[in-house]
Amino acid sequence: MPSILDNKNTSAPSVFQPAALLREARRQKSIPAVDVPSVCILDPDGDVVRQLRQTGRAIPFEGWPCYHTRLDTFALGDRTVGIVGYAVGAPFAVLIAEELFASGCRLLLSLTSAGQVTPAGPTPYFVIIERALRDEGTSYHYAPPSEYAEADTRLVAMAVEALRGWSPQVIVGSSWTTDAPFRETAEAIEAARSKGVLAVEMEAAALYAFARNTGAKVLCLAHVTNTMGQAEQDFEKGEADGTADALRVLEAIVRKASLDPPWLGT
Repeated sequence: MPSILDNKNTSAPSVFQPAALLREARRQKSIPAVDVPSVCILDPDGDVVRQLRQTGRAIPFEGWPCYHTRLDTFALGDRTVGIVGYAVGAPFAVLIAEELFASGCRLLLSLTSAGQVTPAGPTPYFVIIERALRDEGTSYHYAPPSEYAEADTRLVAMAVEALRGWSPQVIVGSSWTTDAPFRETAEAIEAARSKGVLAVEMEAAALYAFARNTGAKVLCLAHVTNTMGQAEQDFEKGEADGTADALRVLEAIVRKASLDPPWLGT
């Protein structure tokens, strides 16, 4: 067995807790303990955050004590939501997720750009990730070994309902989460394709394993924007680097979640 699987008792509590880190960060920075918005977004690419800042919509959340990131808030429909940009990769995404849920987050949405594995139409389009192939290390600290990390089926169903009849295309399917994007070999891609995987990204498997372990409400979406550089003029995301469509998708899901109180803990 690979050593990454050694000493992994996923049901045992961690000695190091996010609340302890946040407590000390607040003490060192003289930041009062305040809750973050109940709905937060991870924006690994940073395109949405960058657009929000450029247009003056993003407001820094001064009570965010994280050592590594900035939390902004902005109006999404009739809600104020939080957003953290550049949380790319499974370890970083889960670190931020742990801190967000320890700070009052009730629902976390992650929207990342992804490479096309099994074609489902011309790019760009969106995938609601219902399960993620575990080809990264973080998830094994949260869940016993398995081929996939599964999303909460009720959250997936909620998002499907929110985006029914949507344009651009939104589909439900599986992704492949890897820690090594520049080791996406032809053999590995074909293996993922043979399983019906639609897209490759870097966070979903770990976020879903974290969610299952802790009971946190997390939904991951992939914005399929490229064919891993296999064509000229690849990585074109759409209007404003894809943020126009991304914000519409996020707003529809958040609006639906707001009508379904259990998702927001009310």
